[in-house]
Amino acid sequence: MTLLQLKYIVKIVECGSMNEASHELYISQPALSSAVKELENELGVEIFTRHSQGISLTVDGAEFLTYARQVLDQVDLMDKRYQQTKPRKQLCRVSTQHYMFAVEAFVEMISSIESEEYEFTIRETQTKDIIDQVSSLRSEIGIIYQSGFNSRIISKLLREKHLAFHPLFRCQPHVFISRNNPLAARQELTMEDLEPYPFLQYEQGNEGSFYFAEEPVWPDYSSKQITVSDRATMLNFIVGLNAYTVCTGIDNEDLNTEKITTIPLRSEETMLLGWISNERAKPSQAAQLYLGKLREVIAHHGYDLID
Repeated sequence: MTLLQLKYIVKIVECGSMNEASHELYISQPALSSAVKELENELGVEIFTRHSQGISLTVDGAEFLTYARQVLDQVDLMDKRYQQTKPRKQLCRVSTQHYMFAVEAFVEMISSIESEEYEFTIRETQTKDIIDQVSSLRSEIGIIYQSGFNSRIISKLLREKHLAFHPLFRCQPHVFISRNNPLAARQELTMEDLEPYPFLQYEQGNEGSFYFAEEPVWPDYSSKQITVSDRATMLNFIVGLNAYTVCTGIDNEDLNTEKITTIPLRSEETMLLGWISNERAKPSQAAQLYLGKLREVIAHHGYDLID
């Protein structure tokens, strides 16, 4: 076993494919595959499962990845201490539903990093993709919510994929609407109030089950319904079409508060926001820093954190 082989394994997981990793490592794919196979034979375990869609970590592979990262981190500290070499790039990958507070915390985390080099990734994506990316360790952290409606299904899926849900805070659903909307002056809204207006929801792909929806409450029937894939489009439709969506109610500088406002929705449903992690992997230092910033941002917006 060599440090180079450990670096190969980590890079393959980061890239999500053998082909992309070989390009970043500047070696041929056959040479990379051979190095991985030699390591698997030496250890007597299978690190990756090969299939038509690419590769994925096995249970043994996920455990091995944790040890490999720890070894490389220690080597990095030794290099920095005795050889005065530059430390390895700090890495952190987060997958999240479309939450402004998650992005705000990511900005805060990067701003606090004292490093000349880093490589961070944040993906605002579909619920099922978040779960799959954390399961495959392409992301260390996933940000999702659970509710009375979806908790049984989401919890079952997390257990099957060996993922843990860590609650952050609970909130009442809020409606995002234009300040020009006739309902904008209301202190509280009901779904009946919103019937005349277009309902906006985030796309959830081919597996677009209601259980994966980012909106905790939706109309029984909407004659005007729009599905979008990104947050910028969502906000533009709220302003341009007098449409609405339902979310946490947390806003920040990304939200044009001169044009958009949030109003509490009268509902028995609540949202339990939290982060998910792979039970077989320990979050990196950068990921732990992100979680700290995430809690700070949530508290700054006036929500009580769940210990």
